[in-house]
This record gives sequence, C-alpha cells and structure tokens, in this order.
Amino acid sequence: MTPYQASWMDEELILLRDAVAKFYATEMTPHEERWQKQGHVDRDFWNKAGEAGILCASIPVEYGGSGGDFRHEAVIISEQYRASGVSGFGNHVHSQISAHYILNYGTEEQKMRWLPKMASGEMVCAIAMSEPGTGSDLLGIKTSAKKDGEEYIINGSKIFISNGQQADLIVLVTKTDPDAGSKGLSLIMVETKDLKGFRRGRNLDKIGMKSQDTSELFFDNVRVPQNFLLGEEEGRGMYQLMESLPQERLVVAIGGLGVIEKAVEDTINYTSERKAFGKSIMDFQNTRFKLAEAKTIAHIARVFVDNCTERHTAGELDSATASMAKWWVTQMQCDVVDECLQLHGGYGYMMEYPIAQMYADSRVQKIYGGTNEIMKELIARSLVPTR
Repeated sequence: MTPYQASWMDEELILLRDAVAKFYATEMTPHEERWQKQGHVDRDFWNKAGEAGILCASIPVEYGGSGGDFRHEAVIISEQYRASGVSGFGNHVHSQISAHYILNYGTEEQKMRWLPKMASGEMVCAIAMSEPGTGSDLLGIKTSAKKDGEEYIINGSKIFISNGQQADLIVLVTKTDPDAGSKGLSLIMVETKDLKGFRRGRNLDKIGMKSQDTSELFFDNVRVPQNFLLGEEEGRGMYQLMESLPQERLVVAIGGLGVIEKAVEDTINYTSERKAFGKSIMDFQNTRFKLAEAKTIAHIARVFVDNCTERHTAGELDSATASMAKWWVTQMQCDVVDECLQLHGGYGYMMEYPIAQMYADSRVQKIYGGTNEIMKELIARSLVPTR
C-alpha cells in the first residue's frame, strides 16, 4: 500500500515532524512512568519544549512564537499522540487553545505581556471553563467577576482544569453580568503567582492521562486588574468561546487520529511476532480482518482530518464539520483501541504495554472539548432540507 501523505505537507513540515518525533522520543517518553506516579510532567520540560519551538508554533514571531500556521500545530499534535507516553503534556491547551484566545482577542499590550512567556515555557497556561454541576452548560457557571475601582473581584470555583496544578496563567470564564444571559460572560486573564485568594485544589485522580495534572481551582475574593479582561469589552466571552471552539475540536480529533494510527501500528507488530497454536496471531483470519477494518478506519480518519486541517488553515472550517471530526474520530479512537487491545490478549490489559495506556487515556476524548452528544446536536442544527 502506497503511504498516504496530506497534500498540505511540504518539506518544511516533514522536517518539523521528524524533529518533533525525535524530541518526544528523547525528552518525554523515557520519563512518562515517573510522571504518571507524580501526577504531572516536570516543570522544566515546558522550558525544554519552548527551546525546541514546540510551544506556540502558530503564534507570530513578534509575540515570541515560531510564526507558523495551524498545519505546524497539527504536525506537533499528531506526533505527540503517536509517541509512547504522551498523556501528561498539555500543550494542546497551552499552545493550540489558550494562546489563540490571547492572539485573537487580546489587546496589543496583553499579547506582548503573555504570549512571549508562553512561547518560551516561562508561563504555563490553562483555560478554566468547567464548574461543579455545570458540565457543558456554560450559561450555568457561577464564577463571578465584579468591578471594584480599577480591579475585578473574582469568586467561584472551577473543576477538571488541565494544566491547573502548574498554570502560571489562566484564561478564566466568568460572569460579569448575571442577568445578561449569553452576553453576561467574559474572559479574564489571571496570573497566579503570589495571588491572594487563589487556591489550587487536589490534583484529580483520573482513569487515564495520569501524568497530566487536572485540577480544582478556587477563587476567593481574588483581585485582578480590569485591563486583564480579554479584549476591551465585557460580555464578549460567549462569542469568543464559540468562535474558537472549531479549532479546539479539531485539535482533539488530531490527537485521536494519532492514537488510532499508533494503536494499529503497534498491534500489527505485536500480532506478527506473537505465536499461538504454532503460528503468529497475524496468521489467523480474524486478526487480519480486524486489522484490515482498523487500518481502513485509520486511513479514512487521516483523510478527513487532513481535509479539515487544510480548510481550517484557509479559514474555511465551519463549526458543524469540526464537530463531525471531533465526535467521529474520538468514537473511532475508542473502538479501534478496544479492538487492538483484544488482539493483544491478556498482555493488552497490562500497563507495561502501550495499548493499555492508550485504552485508559482514550475514553476522555469523547467527553472533553464538548461531549460527543453535544457534537451531534451541533451537527443536527446544521441539517436543512435540500428540496
């Protein structure tokens, strides 16, 4: 079978892919077991990633980034999820999501204040949306920000916040007007260092993604300057979130695709080497058929995601299509990984085998970034009769 390659991949991106894969293999994979036990990646790993140009690859050079576009981010995401031991590095939240809120909606002063430090790894960024009891209902959040002189006073709590334990900077979703519905939400930046009233709760114990810190955050009369409002006008938070979510959902799909491809490759290798009843597992027709199905799914997912990446880079990816990519790829991720684990037999259930880690890590993909049920609802809203 002739190897497939996206039409948007050029020589520069191929060189980036190879360099990123080497960086992950040498600087990340060997530490994953220790990171899982401690519940987070080493803080200095973020600085190493910054030095390697992996952070904020699509942020303009004048703000400290690498000056690339979303294709560069797609390569970086894909290679991370194809590596062994990837779950702890929350670069998708830091670079591909949070940094672009600042780039797209921040003032010039805000961009210069935060983006260079994010690109270097000096600052780790999180985005705090979810709250206890709200789930996907952003209008149900209770975290408030009230003006007092030249400051906001923030009260509330957040949960399931990736990078929360190490975050130096937070994109915080708040209510600046509790009576204005969707026009009452605002995004406010919070610098956490020595911040009175700010507290990190426990590092949450998850089924998978053990080395990615996921936290509760608490705000008790926290004061931040009013010029930390993202943009220059209150009440724009819902618009900012909705406009940015297609990229977030595509990021999740790209990660899922990387896992699908890695699971299929590992299982082909395992079943070719493992013997049973005097022959390799690959020699059994059921194995070949199951892997034929998985390889087909991987190829379809790659072509679909590459098309979405090309459209998004051109500014043409709509919300419904991004939602299709997010729900379908993550569903296929869970299905394919489950089938590949089955072909590993009992060893597939052992954490020393990468497929077991993929199984534990994959399940959350159907939840964060908007549940797959929400994705289907968004797709359904785009359906119109053709005649």
